[in-house]
Amino acid sequence: MGDAAADLDEHSGTETAKDLFAGAVGGIAQVLIGQPFDIVKVRLQTSTAYPSALSAATSIYKTEGPRAFYKGTLTPLLGIGACVSVQFGAFHQARRWFEARNGNGADAPLTYGQYFASGAFAGVANSVLSGPIEHVRIRLQTQPHGEARLYSGPLDCVRKLSAQEGVLRGVWRGSAVTVWREAFAYGFWFLSFEYMMNADARRNKVARSEIPAYKIAFYGGLAGEALWLGSYPFDVVKSKMQTDGLGEARRYKTMRDCFAQTWRAEGARGFWKGIAPTLMRAMPVSAGTFAVVEMTRRAIS
Repeated sequence: MGDAAADLDEHSGTETAKDLFAGAVGGIAQVLIGQPFDIVKVRLQTSTAYPSALSAATSIYKTEGPRAFYKGTLTPLLGIGACVSVQFGAFHQARRWFEARNGNGADAPLTYGQYFASGAFAGVANSVLSGPIEHVRIRLQTQPHGEARLYSGPLDCVRKLSAQEGVLRGVWRGSAVTVWREAFAYGFWFLSFEYMMNADARRNKVARSEIPAYKIAFYGGLAGEALWLGSYPFDVVKSKMQTDGLGEARRYKTMRDCFAQTWRAEGARGFWKGIAPTLMRAMPVSAGTFAVVEMTRRAIS
């Protein structure tokens, strides 16, 4: 009995290690594909200077040069790999917990409510890392260009935020809305992907491991659209709070206050600013992430 339990624990540990490694590889791909789209999205969310995504991209290119589209990349390149690793590790750990609770093992799929819950769990676990990483990235992406820049790099940004408001209030600003965004975002992300993968396997009477990479990428891309459509208003509020002034210059007191001010000033449209470049970014980024993660897991299995 003890040997069986030890074997089960060892198998679970091995699978978790695979999930973490594959997620890290997928995270690096995600950053390299999506960073140019992300900086346009953040500029649109936090400024009224651009009438459209194309206008923002053109302005960035003309005034700051092509390298500006990768402003603040070091932070997410190091951090998003860790974040995606946590996302996939936590999701599959929660999935295995539900399978054990259902009493049918891996032979019976989870309910789609359980898939959403597993994804939401992954998002909440990820928010501990993604909150400060995205905060620093957004500060670097929106700072003035040239000699007027506020931060020389990620570490300088962390140091200055911590010096002015303390580590928790400064670096982890927007944590509450980040948790909400991550829970909804990754609940819908994993739910959508699992639904499409399971439907394909049933429809074509094949094992999931036999689904080709191009289909994995397509389903992953559609899941990326679902992720943002299900969580975007939270992301807008998060961006506003994380580009807000510091100390007495702070405009938004809380997440609720930011929601209220945005509604009064801009109405419902204010919560969807920048959605077009975000959805454009979501398809290739999410497609690449799922394809890389799935193929990496198959390669190391």
